[in-house]
Amino acid sequence: MTQAIGIDLGGTAIKLGRFREDGTELESLTVDTPQPATPTAVIEAIVAAISRLDTSEDVIGIGLGLPGPADVAGRIAKVAINLTDWHDVPLADELEAKVGYPTILANDANCAGLGEAWLGAGRRFRNLILLTLGTGVGGAIIFDGQLFTGHLGSAGELGLINLYPEGPECNSGNRGSLEQYLCIRAIRRTSGKEPAELGKLAQEGNQEALEFWADYGRLLGIGLTSFIYPLTPEAIIIGGGISASAEFFLPTTLAEIEQRVLPSSRTGLELLKAELGNRAGRVGAARLAWQKYVKSRIKN
Repeated sequence: MTQAIGIDLGGTAIKLGRFREDGTELESLTVDTPQPATPTAVIEAIVAAISRLDTSEDVIGIGLGLPGPADVAGRIAKVAINLTDWHDVPLADELEAKVGYPTILANDANCAGLGEAWLGAGRRFRNLILLTLGTGVGGAIIFDGQLFTGHLGSAGELGLINLYPEGPECNSGNRGSLEQYLCIRAIRRTSGKEPAELGKLAQEGNQEALEFWADYGRLLGIGLTSFIYPLTPEAIIIGGGISASAEFFLPTTLAEIEQRVLPSSRTGLELLKAELGNRAGRVGAARLAWQKYVKSRIKN
């Protein structure tokens, strides 16, 4: 039997899993991200964690999702947000040299998209997009079952599109990006409350909280319109921590889409909540390895 290892590298935790090609997760492990999270310290932690996994079966490769972009070949961590001194780190080369398994990298939101497409809410579809709503707003584009990252490897930054030209400044250099209206910080700015608090209030029937989520859903729908016209996905998957309150904002999101998008561009479109939770990153990273290294074996 063969297996792939999926790794989700985050600012506070590193999540690992061993997967068979049918999606069966054989083992999972979570370790703390070392602080400060320098490349050397993180690589050592990942290597130590891999050594704790049962790799008695044949490991075809490692997929790793990181909080930032990788190069188009999936070899170099260009930048890693919330980690220390990560700039053009040859992470795949470093891991291959230390553990001996072929390694491929991708942005963590891209991995989450692959995970949902493989084993989650998107498994019935070949063409979909994922939007993650949390500390930031990330995205992933799946075309014909494959992750689309563009010729530079950085496509799919869906949260950075423009929503309002004169809106709040974004770390990307943009102003009024979708992220600036939908992320946790934006919720705090506009409501003075945390997303979980607003979700609890909405559950209790608080009118102010319900109105907040309705308006949030409207803004999300406006943003999604910009993706639907050029991509015409079969499904849009909404994930991230804020999606815990999806029941309160997805109805107005869907209404906004139906108002703004021609039926010819949205026929059959499904708007769904993600299913895998914090497993999505490592599931998708493993899928990335399967897609990359099974193809390599076939060619060879």
